[in-house]
Amino acid sequence: MFTLIKGASLYDPEKMGTRDILIVGKIIAKISDQIDLPDHFNTRVISASGKMVTPGLIDLHVHLLGGGGEGGPRTRTPEITLSKITRAGVTTVVGCLGTDDVSRRPETLLAKAMQLEEEGISTYIYCGSYQFPPPTITGSVRKDIALIPKVIGVGEIALSDHRSSQPNFDELCRVAAEARVGGMIGGKVGLVHLHMGSGKRMLDPILRIVKETEIPIGQFLPTHLTRTQPLLEQSIQFAKMGGNIDFTVRGQELHFPLTTGKALEMALDGGVTIDQITLSSDSNGSMPIFDEKGKMIKLGVGDIENLHFEWRELVKEGFSLEDVLKMVTSNPAKRTGIFQSKGSIEEGKDADLLILSNDLKIESVMAKGQMMIHQDEVLIKGTFEE
Repeated sequence: MFTLIKGASLYDPEKMGTRDILIVGKIIAKISDQIDLPDHFNTRVISASGKMVTPGLIDLHVHLLGGGGEGGPRTRTPEITLSKITRAGVTTVVGCLGTDDVSRRPETLLAKAMQLEEEGISTYIYCGSYQFPPPTITGSVRKDIALIPKVIGVGEIALSDHRSSQPNFDELCRVAAEARVGGMIGGKVGLVHLHMGSGKRMLDPILRIVKETEIPIGQFLPTHLTRTQPLLEQSIQFAKMGGNIDFTVRGQELHFPLTTGKALEMALDGGVTIDQITLSSDSNGSMPIFDEKGKMIKLGVGDIENLHFEWRELVKEGFSLEDVLKMVTSNPAKRTGIFQSKGSIEEGKDADLLILSNDLKIESVMAKGQMMIHQDEVLIKGTFEE
């Protein structure tokens, strides 16, 4: 099946001008100023004149199985569905576990990722959870990453948080080394994805590892960094040392004091480059608020649609469309080691594309060459969606 998108204002995520895009199967076959195919070709032609075409979004932090449970069984958050993901313009997700690795396990997370992949999008996962030792599928972080294709790292490991297992320096060194070697053996990044709480130690344990061991700073990706201003300021220093940082986008359910726009402005003014920053949604994870005694007083749920909403708002605030797109396309593809096939619109890469109106509203979503949403209509739903 051939699909020809005509007259698109193409963002790669760099602005590329007006282009035609030919998709054959799930692959981008050709990008050119003008593409015309013979009439006898079985070609679906989609006019994108006056529209923008961008890469599909990559969300590197999604609780595919739900999360939460900090307030008891009734506070378990729900699993995510296919159309919830695609409506947000997301075509690739990386799944994780959070606080609850008792009723949710890496094996189940892997099965959920496989389900979503069969339904039409691209999926990866982290082994592990908040806790130590990290729960795994094979019994080893190193083996999970090396041998299971969908496992690209370990996380989200909780630090500076009262829900953490409070790992010591040696334990953190060991899991980082396991992830690094597993990644080397499996040809992956072996990412160590860190949930950052509001505790006073902040990133100190990771900075110590970087200073005292041979593990490179690029092995780590901390998130939730807008939780407090001191944490953000330290994360800026972490990035200036060569690290990468991830901001959790805001929504009504997230009560971090710093907006994404303010955090981004501080990071860029502090000398961090846009290529070092990613945005993620923490979708379907719980957003609890605790009092000074550690008692949960309120609970929200992360929403993947905040990822599109936030980058659209950042453009309205004056950040360039190209820079904002990088943080949700090419940058997360590089962090997760999938840039060979994801994160940009190039010949030979997967046809994960968004068609946007000039006000950045999502009109159509294509994942691996299959039109999931077209002109606001959901064409492909999850197996058990109504």
